[in-house]
Amino acid sequence: MGVKSKAAAAILVLLLFLGSLWLHGGLDYHWDSCFKGYNQVNKLHQLYNSSGGDGAEGLQVLEGCPGQNFQVSLLLSHLLAVPAYSSDVLMLPYLSSWDELVRFMEALGPMVGLISKEIETKTSIIRQLAALAGESPEAELAPDINSINIVSTEAGTKNDPEASQHTGAYHSVRSMIVAEMTQGVVDFQQQTDSGCRTLLRLHRALLWLKLFLEKLAETPVSGRLRSPSELCREAYQNTLSQHHTWFVRRAAELAFIALPERGFFFRLVCVQDQEELSLVLNRVVQAIGEVYDRTQNALEENGMLDLP
Repeated sequence: MGVKSKAAAAILVLLLFLGSLWLHGGLDYHWDSCFKGYNQVNKLHQLYNSSGGDGAEGLQVLEGCPGQNFQVSLLLSHLLAVPAYSSDVLMLPYLSSWDELVRFMEALGPMVGLISKEIETKTSIIRQLAALAGESPEAELAPDINSINIVSTEAGTKNDPEASQHTGAYHSVRSMIVAEMTQGVVDFQQQTDSGCRTLLRLHRALLWLKLFLEKLAETPVSGRLRSPSELCREAYQNTLSQHHTWFVRRAAELAFIALPERGFFFRLVCVQDQEELSLVLNRVVQAIGEVYDRTQNALEENGMLDLP
């Protein structure tokens, strides 16, 4: 076998490891490792241009982008459906947002696609937990008079009183936290297959993608636009790398080298130039930020930011 063949084989092995270890310490600390998709029928989604101070300078329409799996219009629709009450996060559109983000990552090529498989594993865990709890995987959960009250003080939570009555255990982030705390499935000392632990790993990955898209949307006043590979690596170094081993960090950097150039992202989001890309991505980043902040607050209030 030639030197080039050996090098290619070595890279492939590293990337296969990456697929299972990608969020080691993030989505998953170990080697080991239903709701169905939230259906969105509208192919058009109105959004406000978030480039101005008040985020509402003009109205745009995002249309479905033909001939590709990833649809930024659907991603934004799911993200905007996630916030509930004044501080909660609905689980169904949250997971559907991840479904679309997985398609986004898969569109970037097979190397990054390996990373998305680990995220799919995590969303499947929460969907399976919901199914085991007897909650409908086909549609958003209806109120359940026998379900847990999510302002339970016995679980030691500080939850939104507006969301306090009659929702399924996996209806939202806060209801899931209370249900799993009450059932004793969340362990603060060792790993358990809880929805809360799984959510934390997804939460950390969401920050990485948020920062990457935010950087991709930047338009420098002067100088060149940096490559997506460079931006993704920088976003990773500021987020997920802090939870990863040296081996996983090196493997991740190999995957980022293979990211397509900026023109590919224009086509992926169906825009013509950087200015249009910035308008669309800034709105997506804003929506992700709202979801992230609400999830962060719920986890922090319950001491879950460092679950093993």
